[in-house]
Amino acid sequence: MAIRLGDVAPDFTAETTEGTVSLHDYLGDSWGMLFSHPKDFTPVCTTELGAFARRKSEFDRRNVKLIGISVDPLESHRSWVGDIEETQGAELNYPLIADPERKVADLYDMIHPNASDTLTVRSVFIIGPDKKVKLILTYPASTGRNVDELLRVIDSLQLTAKHSVATPVDWKHGDDVIIASSLSDEDAKQKFPEGWNAPKPYLRIVPQPK
Repeated sequence: MAIRLGDVAPDFTAETTEGTVSLHDYLGDSWGMLFSHPKDFTPVCTTELGAFARRKSEFDRRNVKLIGISVDPLESHRSWVGDIEETQGAELNYPLIADPERKVADLYDMIHPNASDTLTVRSVFIIGPDKKVKLILTYPASTGRNVDELLRVIDSLQLTAKHSVATPVDWKHGDDVIIASSLSDEDAKQKFPEGWNAPKPYLRIVPQPK
């Protein structure tokens, strides 16, 4: 069964480049980003994992723990990390799950037979501190992910989890936001006493809460 937004992220225990990891224990009270790549020793995957390693501090500042996965064995991961460091200028600094029996890949529906019946697609699962799935993204093997977009959506998820707001198209940290539709005008006056700009009654724009 496919995982949907709001589902509890299935827990698992697996071997990684940093030892045996149980997902829920690894995440603890943090946010998490579980992401799959199709195959070790491939060009797009090499650039992606290197970029995640170079920019890990930006995920750390957001209290997001990274954990990657592919169906390659642990020996392959360990051999590949040298190439990542050499070509991308960053040492792997987060665990990479070895899943040759496809247990985790099947659990998270990371293998799409019409794309490949053996390799994982580029799946991304953002998991909240409550262990529930907050975002799911799927990329084809030919398209590398955008780190800026992943950080942007994490900023949005964390902001909207704390405040009764939503983020508009192309929003980025610091931009104006929209008061959530679930909040009545009466309740909104309590949360946003300085008022809002409303070009339409259902479109109430306020500065981003701090």
